[in-house]
Amino acid sequence: MQSSRLLFQAQRLQALAQAGLTYSTNPYDLERYQEIREISASLMQEITDEPLEKIIRIFASEDGYQTPKVDIRAVVFREGPEILLVKEKTGNGRWTLPGGWADVGYTPFEIAAKEANEETGLTVKPVRLLALFDKRKHAHPPQPWYVYKAFIRCEVQSGSLVQDTPETAGARWFRQDELSDIDLSADRTTASQLEAMFRFAYNPAAPTLCD
Repeated sequence: MQSSRLLFQAQRLQALAQAGLTYSTNPYDLERYQEIREISASLMQEITDEPLEKIIRIFASEDGYQTPKVDIRAVVFREGPEILLVKEKTGNGRWTLPGGWADVGYTPFEIAAKEANEETGLTVKPVRLLALFDKRKHAHPPQPWYVYKAFIRCEVQSGSLVQDTPETAGARWFRQDELSDIDLSADRTTASQLEAMFRFAYNPAAPTLCD
């Protein structure tokens, strides 16, 4: 809990520093904002164990007012009900919902369909936003970036599962009672989030969840 509070404070410092670097014209203030940015990066490195060079490189590449990054997850069910998960090639081969960072030039639905196809081989049709979560409010390990997570329900149109892609080393369907026995990639998908998604399998008309 303490690390989560410290991470949030470091993220806020980073956002304030970037806003100052964007809008300030006073050279002395710019110097101070740059120092605040460097302090926040050091704090993030201590909390998250990400390499300091990586944190600095990513934040230094951003311009303008800082906003949350967006992670898109495709939620695909079939009769049973069963949910589709993929096994990462990174992160010790843990399981997660198909998905990834939102790309500039694509809508959220387009990202969900694109990631699902690239990671599973299936052609899917996105049909509904199920949830929009603030990553900080869920049981994810600390990471430098402030993230919103969008969960989009998709329906299979065609294709068959592939077991090897550039990013994944497996794809399969899981019943809800099987989830407790698998090693989840907590950075990307938590057990409580999957439980929330299964509630939509039983009640498709349930209202969208939002933190």
